[in-house]
Amino acid sequence: MKNDRQSMILEIISQENIETQEQLLLRLRERGISSTQATISRDIKQMHLIKEPVGQGVYKYAVSGNRTKLNFAEKLRTIFRESITSINYAQNIVVLKTMPGLASAACSALDNMDLPYMVGSLAGDDTAFLVMQDAQNAAMFCDEIREML
Repeated sequence: MKNDRQSMILEIISQENIETQEQLLLRLRERGISSTQATISRDIKQMHLIKEPVGQGVYKYAVSGNRTKLNFAEKLRTIFRESITSINYAQNIVVLKTMPGLASAACSALDNMDLPYMVGSLAGDDTAFLVMQDAQNAAMFCDEIREML
């Protein structure tokens, strides 16, 4: 159902200029797909749709040119979340423990997140070292990861 709805959204925005979620919801209903504005909003975010100008102050929904890159980054984030077993830091060094063989995947995910406060990463089999700009950023990063886990 979700895939059908999202496919229909892509079809609709490729055929006409859709400016609002309400217009999109109406077009979906006209095609027999019942949904809510909140669901459409989530679909738009999940599909990485953007609003691009069509002229005279009018904007329409379109597929982002970065969609493939963003979908790849989300897959890496999933790998990252599922591979970590523990995290800790000392000064500006963060130590990630992962499932065996997954430290490299975790570092790849982090490297692709373009974290401005991360200087670099080094991965072994089940341990990764992350160098942060300072201890404050290391502590903040550990807290964020613990919340995510």
